[in-house]
Amino acid sequence: MTNSITRAQHEPGDAFLPTVPPPGGPGRVLITGATGFAGSAMLRACVGRGYRVRALVRDPEKAKALEASGVEVAIGNMKDTGSLSRALRDVSVVYHFASIFRQIGLPPEEFRSVNVEGPSRLVIAAAESGVGRVVHISTVGVHGDVEHPPATELSPFRPGDIYQRTKLEGEQQAVATAARLKVPLTVVRPAPMYGPGDRRMLKLFAGVAHRRFPILGSGDALFSMVHIDDLVEGVRLAGESPFAVGRTFIIGSDEYMSLNALVALVAEEAGVAPLEFHLPVWPFWAAGAICEGVCAPFGIEPPIYRRRVAFFTKSRAFDITRARTELGYAPRVSLRDGVRSTLAWYRSAGWV
Repeated sequence: MTNSITRAQHEPGDAFLPTVPPPGGPGRVLITGATGFAGSAMLRACVGRGYRVRALVRDPEKAKALEASGVEVAIGNMKDTGSLSRALRDVSVVYHFASIFRQIGLPPEEFRSVNVEGPSRLVIAAAESGVGRVVHISTVGVHGDVEHPPATELSPFRPGDIYQRTKLEGEQQAVATAARLKVPLTVVRPAPMYGPGDRRMLKLFAGVAHRRFPILGSGDALFSMVHIDDLVEGVRLAGESPFAVGRTFIIGSDEYMSLNALVALVAEEAGVAPLEFHLPVWPFWAAGAICEGVCAPFGIEPPIYRRRVAFFTKSRAFDITRARTELGYAPRVSLRDGVRSTLAWYRSAGWV
């Protein structure tokens, strides 16, 4: 992109340290979480652009597969500062995707070690290695239930579970550490992501396609998603734009809709009629609380839990004006096209 975009006023405390990537893109990039859904998509996009890519990988078996495809691999993890330092050698830009999502049975200390302390360890190692830019991938989940949708980057924080709480704390600590060490840092908060290769939205898509997805409550809660192709482009811009340093960006779609409308769209693309009835929320909320209490001590994923019930009642719509204005970000995949391609991938895997 060109450098003609005017940078808007930054938030208090931001350190605006403009860095411009060299002609032809950045030098070597490091991607953490490179075997996950978003990290692997970012890796493919960078390789496709001809960038020199290094992947930080925990599992040596997964490392072999990446090496076979021609990607440089560093074995390590977010708890091992020595492995981070080795991985960051001669790196220009870091895209930090690695985190612990929602896993039943993990102690809170594990979430803190990776999601809270990990980003700061990475920033410290980046300072020591002279890295030109760190792009920290957070989540719009730090805003929780959006009281006045659509939310912006300045909307209140309302994290609702340990994943969202630790992601918020990790983001805040990374920003503070970067400011103290003068490391150019950009924070990206992706909307819920979907697309071919994703499994997080599978229950919704498969449930609607098989006509086993009744809506709890009114279905009026607003919902945003971002297609994986748009997400990686937004993250790339955050890593290369001279206007991105010291800033936080929501990367999402320019479309959001009610849950009723989303289910109707998925049903239409799946060639089925959506279920016409809605179910009350409270019995499922109570059942979720009971299931969590029974299953958690045994490390068993409950068949229903309150966070999933809350999906039907909490608005998660987001405004991408800042990313559009400052990064030149422009989503290319319409929600309908994205739903269609995702359904096609689920069908090819035999899940729908």
